[in-house]
Parts: sequence; structure tokens; C-alpha cells
Amino acid sequence: MTTAPTAGSGTTEPGGGTPRRRAVVVLASIALIALLADLLTKHLALLLLDDRGPVRLLGGAVYLTLTRNSGAAWSIGADHTWVFPLITIGVVGWIMWMALRLRSLPWAVSLGLVLGGALGNLTDRIFRAPGHFVGHVVDMVSLFDPYGQVWPVFNLADTCLVSGVLLAVLLELTGRQRDGRRIGAKGADAPAAAVPDGSTSAGSVAADPAGAEAQVEPRERA
Repeated sequence: MTTAPTAGSGTTEPGGGTPRRRAVVVLASIALIALLADLLTKHLALLLLDDRGPVRLLGGAVYLTLTRNSGAAWSIGADHTWVFPLITIGVVGWIMWMALRLRSLPWAVSLGLVLGGALGNLTDRIFRAPGHFVGHVVDMVSLFDPYGQVWPVFNLADTCLVSGVLLAVLLELTGRQRDGRRIGAKGADAPAAAVPDGSTSAGSVAADPAGAEAQVEPRERA
């Protein structure tokens, strides 16, 4: 009797590639798009917002204002800039390790957003002034206040990071696993029910009627 491949088995499926391969491609694509979009918005911010006051949008709900942050949100850790690249490198390494058993496309999107955001800010830390691994991150979006008094000034990389983490929390809460399984789903990962006399269950008969006939026939002859 032919059985369907279990989730996360890596079996090639119609549509091309294994679940793991497709998930890794999605992760890498999302990360690359997020990184390139972040670099572009930072370039435009430096080009258009340097030496000018905040730009008011949406009736004051959003302001575009160029800042350079040596720390984290609200300039936390501004005197220890070198720590943040090390943390980011650790996060990137963790995502690469997670990709080894990744089968879930939603998790691929989540980890891709986190990876792209982390790489966007890591690029600033490594290559921007005042020096390698102590560079200041370019931020440009402020909510409800032109100078970040209500919410820290942030950039697209920060948005990707937060979105990816929130999606990961949602996936965990709904029982979705990175290998494609779903905890709590009715019948998920349940082994086939064994019948004491060796006959097939109703589900097995429906899946393989020919096999059922083969078992019934000897009994009739007897």
C-alpha cells in the first residue's frame, strides 16, 4: 500500500524541488529583497534628507527625519557600538543553522525578513562612519513626532526585523513548526491504527480497495 510522504521528509513534490529547497529559496529571496530595499531607502534618505528639517507626512502621523544611531532603539548602548555587529553575526549564524531543517514556507518568510533586516543594519555597522564595526545606523522614519520622542526613529531594516519576529511568534502560537509539521492539528503525525486481527482499517480500505479484496478472498474460500 502506498503511503503519502511525511511532512519534512524532503521528498520531491510536483512543482519542482523538495520542500526544504523551496523554503531555503524563499528565505534567501526575502532576505535579499529586504536588504536591497533597505540599502536603497538609506541612500535616498542621505541624498534627500541631509541638511534639511523633518518632512511631515499623513498629517503628522509620520515624519521623515535623518538620524545616525550608534546604539539600539532610543540610543540604548550608544557607547558600546561594537557589541551590535557581534550580536547580529550570531543571529545570522542561527538563521543559517535553522535553514538546515527548514521545510515551512511561512517560517521561511519570517526568517528571511529577520535575516534581511539584520544584514541591512550590519552593513551600516561595518561600512559607515566613523569606522568598521562601529558605524552608525541610518534611520529616517519617526512616528507622531519629528524627533523620535514618541517612538524611536527607525528604518526599513528595523521594520523587517520586527515583522519577522512577530510572524515567528504567531507561527509558534499556532503550532506551526519549521520542519513543516503543525502541532495540535487533528491527526497530524498520527501513526496508522493497528487492527488486532491484522485486517485493514476503514481508512486503509478506502485508500487501497485492491488490498482489502486480497485479504477478504482467502476467508471466503475457507
